[in-house]
Amino acid sequence: MSKELEIEFKNLLTKEEYHRLSAFFGYTADDAKEQINYYFDTADFLLRQQKSALRIRKKKDGFECTLKTPAETGYYEITDQLTRKQAEELIELRSFEAPEVAAALKEMGILSRQLELLGNLTTHRIEFPYENGLLVFDHSEYLDMEDFEMEYEVTDYAEGKKKFTSLLQDHGIPVRPTDKKIARFMTAATEQPAKKIIE
Repeated sequence: MSKELEIEFKNLLTKEEYHRLSAFFGYTADDAKEQINYYFDTADFLLRQQKSALRIRKKKDGFECTLKTPAETGYYEITDQLTRKQAEELIELRSFEAPEVAAALKEMGILSRQLELLGNLTTHRIEFPYENGLLVFDHSEYLDMEDFEMEYEVTDYAEGKKKFTSLLQDHGIPVRPTDKKIARFMTAATEQPAKKIIE
């Protein structure tokens, strides 16, 4: 388990901007690593009401369960590492072997048995160190849709905001209000999204 403060800045990109920025930093789509996010909430969206989010992420090197809750600046992330078996059972709602996340959910008044799988989102991610932070280019696919975004993860809010704003200005990219991935997913989701298990 780990609990970390996440401070990140986000901006949606057009497809052309995404490819132009990737190329500027020396990357192509072939350099992207695939991640699959599986999103959960209760039937009455108790997590969303508390401005929080729960996901399981499948990456090349394994699986993790992360609960995001709001902080004064950014979000707190509580993460449990999972085995494939634990991830599959959680996604299929058979068990919830993510103890630290489960304890945090309980403090929020949510029991694991109340959770439902909303669906999944696949991200093709390019990430690298940049100006004392981590710069990320994401191409996400979900519910027959796709979008492109840039994220900048930092430890200092004021410094990060200044550098992120300068980066956008230097490349002629307008500031666009950008929700988190789960919020974009929820906006696009149908009333009864398909429940897909790990592929």
